[in-house]
Amino acid sequence: MARRRISDSERRSRIAVRHALAPAHRLAGVDAVTRAMTVLHATEAATVHLAVAARAEGITPEDVDSELYDARSVVKQLAMRRTLFVFPRDLLPAAWGSASARVAASERKRIAKAIVGAGIAPDGDAWLDAAREATLVRLAAGPATAAELRTELPELAGMVGGTTDKPYDRPVPVAPWVLTHLGLEGQVLRGRNAGHWRLNKPTWTTAEDWLGVVEPPLDEAAGYAALVRGWLTTFGPGTAADIQWWLGSTKTAVTRALADLGAVEVDLDDGSTGWVHPHDSDVGPVEPWAALLPTLDPTVMGWKSRGFYLDPAHVPHLFDTNGNAGTTAWWDGRIVGCWVQDEEGVVRLSLLEDVEPDGLAALEHEAHRLTAWLEGTVVGTVYSSRQMKHARLP
Repeated sequence: MARRRISDSERRSRIAVRHALAPAHRLAGVDAVTRAMTVLHATEAATVHLAVAARAEGITPEDVDSELYDARSVVKQLAMRRTLFVFPRDLLPAAWGSASARVAASERKRIAKAIVGAGIAPDGDAWLDAAREATLVRLAAGPATAAELRTELPELAGMVGGTTDKPYDRPVPVAPWVLTHLGLEGQVLRGRNAGHWRLNKPTWTTAEDWLGVVEPPLDEAAGYAALVRGWLTTFGPGTAADIQWWLGSTKTAVTRALADLGAVEVDLDDGSTGWVHPHDSDVGPVEPWAALLPTLDPTVMGWKSRGFYLDPAHVPHLFDTNGNAGTTAWWDGRIVGCWVQDEEGVVRLSLLEDVEPDGLAALEHEAHRLTAWLEGTVVGTVYSSRQMKHARLP
């Protein structure tokens, strides 16, 4: 029996529908958008709000903050590839038992070695354990910022780095490392933001204070299966290498998760083998659509192999050397350029490809829509200047 084939065109249609990017398929809430994408990237704080804005109607930045910090239906969590994400609340135990636990183990080794190397303590593991305990005791009395904890707790004192004349080598405090490690284990969480929504300035709190009832971590296999199930539902089809890259784990973990889920092999247009959820169904053709996505948007960062929606020639103009994406402009399922803001906060297109008049009109409509949504807020992006240099305005 011939294996099912899923074309690049079908894959682009899935982005339109399952990622809620085509106007007819946009969603109505922050939680719905987060679940549609499995998780939202949150390394840059503004990405969360802009990713929601691209996929939802009638949502304001205040609505996003309300779900994050009041309803708490979605929660920030460091997980896959040591990256900060926004998770649906009920998916947190899966991360704590798998992807976050994997990063926590490597972080412990890194922190302990750095503490000894900086001469802060002769036993890095013992220092970390003491610092963690002091932090948990303090946070049990109420939330605090990293700066406040550094001031109050001598166990968190100390700086590492700044011992060479290299421009990137500067002293950094060790307190955030302790909070990061506790966060990876689900003992503390990033609570209310102490700054504007476009900035990451978290107030730290215990998981119990933030969530009330804290579910225990899933075991490793079940945790990875839950994350891979989300990936297949959001991004499938894709290769095992795509999943491994997104998951930041091992080939063995991916293979086991696919088997546990009963995932199904399919043929892709580039000749590779893809995987889909066992209950996967086709989407069908979708009317041409336009979208403007933020830096590190989850759609752009969902696959390691991006040829079905991205011309390889565009990569140097839109991605850094680590494969991290800047802003992107999409027309009919493909990246055709990027967007930037001028000094007044007006969103301007910067295209790498010619698009037909309908495409340009649709992209300009999205630019006006995003400008209005931002209301003069300049979110900024580290890639803007490079994108403007290499791309071209219509």
